[in-house]
Amino acid sequence: MKRNRIGNLFGAPFLIWTDLALKTGAIMQASAQVIGHRTGRMAIAGPKPSARDRREFTLMGKEKIEAAVESAQGMAAHCMTMNLRLGTRAFKQMLTGATAMMSVVASRTVRQSVERQAKLGRVMTQPPVTASQLSASAARLAHRGLRPIHARATANARRLGQR
Repeated sequence: MKRNRIGNLFGAPFLIWTDLALKTGAIMQASAQVIGHRTGRMAIAGPKPSARDRREFTLMGKEKIEAAVESAQGMAAHCMTMNLRLGTRAFKQMLTGATAMMSVVASRTVRQSVERQAKLGRVMTQPPVTASQLSASAARLAHRGLRPIHARATANARRLGQR
């Protein structure tokens, strides 16, 4: 999937999760194809696999480890930036809310109080926006984790399907 398409999807959490489900389906389909191919080769090779088979079986293990490491690294990097952004956002909302509440208390006229209460109401409606951003960020985290697994599974399915 192109990076700009994913960037556009991250504005709408439902679309991000749908895209993630489609990518997961593609991984499952590619994995089934690869597992079927490799299991068949193992059965045919028996106790004495050929050099070509040994290379393929070694590659199989190596790819799994590499994909797991890349997945963990990508998710860790995303978690670090996500935690910083969400923590900053929560602190900012806390300060904004406290300031808005204090301004209502410090109102000198009824009109000023009503205006400040309206502002407080607007400030207090921001958490749903943050919840939506949290959902989108969690989906991005899952995308980061699946990216190397998806790349290897689909590449193996293409490569082994040509034989």
